[in-house]
Parts: sequence; structure tokens; C-alpha cells
Amino acid sequence: MELTSGIARKKLLNPTFASLWLIMFLVEFVKGALIVSILPVYMGDVLSLSAFAIGLSFSMQYIGDNLFRSPAGWLIERIGFRRTMSLGLCITLGAVAVIAFLPTMGFLVLGCALLGIGTAPLWPCVLMGITAVTEENNNFATAMGVIQISSLGGTGLGPVIINFFLHDSYRPVFWFLLGCIALVVLISLLLPGKAGGSTAAGTAKSAVPGDASPSAKSGGMWSQLRASIRHIRTHLHVSPLLYPALFLQSFAVGLLTPVITLYVRTELGLSPETFSAMLVIGGGITVLGLIPIGKLVDRLGTRWFLHIGFALAAASIGLFALSREVSFVWLFVILIGCSYAFILPTWDTMISYLLPSGEKGTVWGLFLTIQGSGMVAGPIISGKMWDLIGPTAPFLASSATMALLFFLHIGLVRTEKASPKP
Repeated sequence: MELTSGIARKKLLNPTFASLWLIMFLVEFVKGALIVSILPVYMGDVLSLSAFAIGLSFSMQYIGDNLFRSPAGWLIERIGFRRTMSLGLCITLGAVAVIAFLPTMGFLVLGCALLGIGTAPLWPCVLMGITAVTEENNNFATAMGVIQISSLGGTGLGPVIINFFLHDSYRPVFWFLLGCIALVVLISLLLPGKAGGSTAAGTAKSAVPGDASPSAKSGGMWSQLRASIRHIRTHLHVSPLLYPALFLQSFAVGLLTPVITLYVRTELGLSPETFSAMLVIGGGITVLGLIPIGKLVDRLGTRWFLHIGFALAAASIGLFALSREVSFVWLFVILIGCSYAFILPTWDTMISYLLPSGEKGTVWGLFLTIQGSGMVAGPIISGKMWDLIGPTAPFLASSATMALLFFLHIGLVRTEKASPKP
């Protein structure tokens, strides 16, 4: 995908990459503000909607985001990088407008579903963009570290900053969020995607044998879809272990998401201020480590960084669940932050090595859908484990999942496709 000029590709900080960074940050900022700070209180206290309505709205957002990542990746190859990104962001703008100005249960559920659908193309587009701007310098992991900073920063800062503006009326806050999304729509329209999209689509079509058939030449959507599936089956050669690993990588996080706050408050007896400090310290360590680890991964390969990351995460999460001494809890929070500094930029880099020459967007979307399903299943299973087994069960299950990932990764690297630098 020809997204940048030859001169721009010689350095990471080019206009295309900077635009992707800003889009990612602002979209995650808006999503974090809505999901964490605004909607739970707005729907519960202001609109007096039931807990079922709130849960349904949130579920529709996650489901929409997950289900439409694969179609978004396929669409990148058909209509181009810029158009796919702009289309998704326009849907996101409409979703925020529906949430802001149509305060009924049906429209709020619809708005949250549209929010998920609209943001679904974000990661496939960003990953395709990173692949394009880093292909000559082989610095994908460094770029992923920088992008992860924008994603984590937006998700974390959104709720914090918006809380300062939540007073008697939600209308100014909604206008501010709409302004943020309108800005990213404008930025997306400036992305160099017209030629890139056609080039990518042309590359994909030339690589797909089925496209030579009359039905494919007719341009029918189903013909193109069948040709894409044939191409992926023919050219995607990955270990079967990758698919459960994709699911488990996010499932381990999903197990902790709904129970971590409750566990710290009720089981460890820590104050909200202490918990916030732990989140800041642990997240800060992760963020600080992303770029240095990414640079090392680009130089040395992915293998040992994922080995260390999964092993460290398994040990630190398990010990966190078994510890009641505050000083040890702090230590394990720091170690968890370190483990994710190893995992986050390295995991997607490993996957990028496995992509076929054509239909990269489609395969990225497929992999992201499988990975995202872990975040859908994790919270459901976590709640049941808390109720039926006990408060430590989700943490021990997450630790065991990370340990299983460690062994799955050993199997993956033996295929000699997980890392080009063993």
C-alpha cells in the first residue's frame, strides 16, 4: 500500500504516521470518556435507565466493534485506506450525535452499536498504515510502541479530563466530544489513501487467482469475497496454535477488566486514591517501556520479548491475587506494567510477520476479530468465576491463561514464522 513517498518512509515521524497517531488518540479519548465517565452516570442518574439498558448498550458497542473488524479489513483492500477510515469515523460522528441528542433507551443502544461499528476500522487501518510506513526500515515494533502510547493515553486521559467538565449539564461535554470526532474526520480526509487504496486493491486482485474469472471481473461483492477467501486459504500459512493464542491474549485481560476495581476495594481494602495511583504507576511503566522495547524488538526479533512478557505476566498476576501485603501488591503491579511493556508492541509485530502478500487488510481484520472475542468472553466468565469460586479465581485464571500463552508461543516460534530473527 503506497501511503507515503519514498522520502517520508525513511523516517517514522512523517505526516501519515502523525495523522494516524492523532486519530487513534482522539478516538480512544472519546470512547474512554463516554464508556467510563459519561454513559454510566448519564444513563443511570440523569435518564434513570435500568442497569440492563446500560449493560446492553455497552455490550452492543463491544460486539459492533468486534464483528465489523474483519469486514473493515476486507473493505480496505476494495475501496482504499482513506475511504475506509473516513467512512468509519463518519459513522462514529453520527453515533456520538445519536447518544448526545436522542436520549431514549432505543436510540442510546443504537448509538452505542454504531459507535462500535464506526470504530471497528480504526485498528485495521492503523495497522495497515504502520505496515506501509515501516516496511523499508523494518521498525514496525517501534511504530507499534508509539501507537500504543496514543491508544493507552487516549483511553486513560479521556475519563480523567472529562470528569473536570461534568457539572450540571452534559450538553457542553457532548459538543466537545463531537468536535473531537469532527476533527479526526477532517484529518482522515487528508490521509494519502486514494492511490494507496487502488494500489493495495490492485495488488490483492493480481495475487488472487479467482479474480481472473469473469465473475470476479464483474466486480460483484460476493465474487470478490469468495476470491478473497480463496486467496487467504492459499497464501496464509500459520500454525494452528496462533488462533487460540489470539483469543487468549485478550481473554487474559478481559478476565480482569470487570473485577479489578471491586477486588482492590473489597478484598485488599485499598482506598480509591491508592487504586488510582496503582493504575497510574502500572500504566505509566507500560507506556515508558513501549518505545525502548519496540526498538529492541526491531533489532533482535520478537521471540524472547514475548517469552519474558508472558512468563512475567503469569507470575505477577498470580502473585497479585495471592498477596495481602500492600508493599508486595505494589511490587506486582509494577511487574505487571513491565510485562505489558514487553507484550504490547511485540505481539502485533509477530503477527505482522505472518501476513500474506495480498489481502493484508482482510487478514488483519480477521485476526483482530478473533483477538477481540476474548475481550467479549472474558468479562462474562470472570463474573461467574467471582460468584461461584471466589474473588481470586479470575486473577488465577488470567495468570493460568498467560502461562498457557507462554507455552503456545514456544510452539509458535518453532514454526520459524513467528520471528524473522530467531
